[in-house]
Amino acid sequence: MSGVAVNDECVDLYNQIKMKKDLRYVIFKIENHKEIKVECSGPAGETYKDFVAKLPDDQPRYALVDYDYTSDDGRPQSKLCFFFWSPDDKTTVKDRMVYASSKDALKKKFPGIMRLGGRRAKGECFEMS
Repeated sequence: MSGVAVNDECVDLYNQIKMKKDLRYVIFKIENHKEIKVECSGPAGETYKDFVAKLPDDQPRYALVDYDYTSDDGRPQSKLCFFFWSPDDKTTVKDRMVYASSKDALKKKFPGIMRLGGRRAKGECFEMS
């Protein structure tokens, strides 16, 4: 663990996206290698593509996404997913290390989420793991 603190607003927005279902996504960043803070959020009416468009091309981020899908039997479903975005070819080694070593502190604050990771170009979809 890196010793990076988690700002209380991160937990507040986790509870909001999980319980109220009025947000599609919340993106988090590490400020000054010291604290994880909310960078932005998107209302429930936004899409997965809107979320992906907000990810920077050259810096890691964490995100919660309320992902809608249809089950095999045709029922609408949603799953709250935790993303760790790290475009390795454009991110500094220090940033990658700080984000990788700090993600557990944030995940501990978010019980009951599916974990995903992404390193691909923004035009491609993340795959569930």
